[in-house]
Amino acid sequence: MALAANLVIAAAKAVGGLAAGSPALLSEAAHSVADSLNEVFLLAALRRSRRPADRRHPFGYGKERFFWSLLAAVGIFVMGGCFSFFQGVEALTTDSEEDLGGYVAGLIVLGVALLAEGASLLRALYQVRRQGGAREGMRDPALRTVVAEDGTAVLGVTLAIAGMALHMATGQVVWEAGASLAIGALLVYVAYRLGREARDQLIGEAADPEASGRIRALLRAQPEIDSVEELFTMKTGLDSTLVAARVDLVPGLDSERVEEVAVRIKRSIASTVPEADQIFLDVTDRRLAREAAESPAATGERGGA
Repeated sequence: MALAANLVIAAAKAVGGLAAGSPALLSEAAHSVADSLNEVFLLAALRRSRRPADRRHPFGYGKERFFWSLLAAVGIFVMGGCFSFFQGVEALTTDSEEDLGGYVAGLIVLGVALLAEGASLLRALYQVRRQGGAREGMRDPALRTVVAEDGTAVLGVTLAIAGMALHMATGQVVWEAGASLAIGALLVYVAYRLGREARDQLIGEAADPEASGRIRALLRAQPEIDSVEELFTMKTGLDSTLVAARVDLVPGLDSERVEEVAVRIKRSIASTVPEADQIFLDVTDRRLAREAAESPAATGERGGA
């Protein structure tokens, strides 16, 4: 729905902007073009991230969503923000004869765009609510990007309407140029926020503190575990998490008992945290575990990781 709305709106804004010679309207046209391209990226992310794990990618393709969301953020920055800044600066520095004849049609185009963008935003917010509210629904980078784009579009169109209307009322192009610069700043900020979140997830973001706390509490509650030396988690997709724990078992357990305990603990973690689909337990003596934690490889010294 967002893609269809952006394609129609981009075409209308471009035609209206060229006919009126309005920098604010052209900035909004660039914004809609960037949004349209980003929707294509996000559709690719949704399709590719659902592929099952294979030999080359044993942890699956869940991070595809994060990669394509990062490209969408770059698209917003380059195609939307930079072009809007260019239009604003050009309007301030270019001394030309003004013709406001096409501005009424341009304002009508923006009014229609505001209705369409608002409808798309309401649809996205409804989907967020249906997927568990802001906390759960906004975990999806594709849906989060759509909400950010539509919210920015509504605010951007409002700024463009205000700039064009003030330009018509006062005859001062500075109002419209200011609107273009404000749209550019808004898009750059949104691109930065989306890009930072996608970067963190691509690098390897830990699971939510609540989930990590539940896993650690479950491990400590096991009678066969003497201590939990290390617990590592990493999101490998929207609904998949890798869990690796280094534990010290109580003395006196034979190998068969250790295997039974490991299987039981993994099943308990999987039932407690459903997104934990890859679980690894490293049975290590407490003293050796602490020596490993203080080694150069663990601390990052001498070229360690």
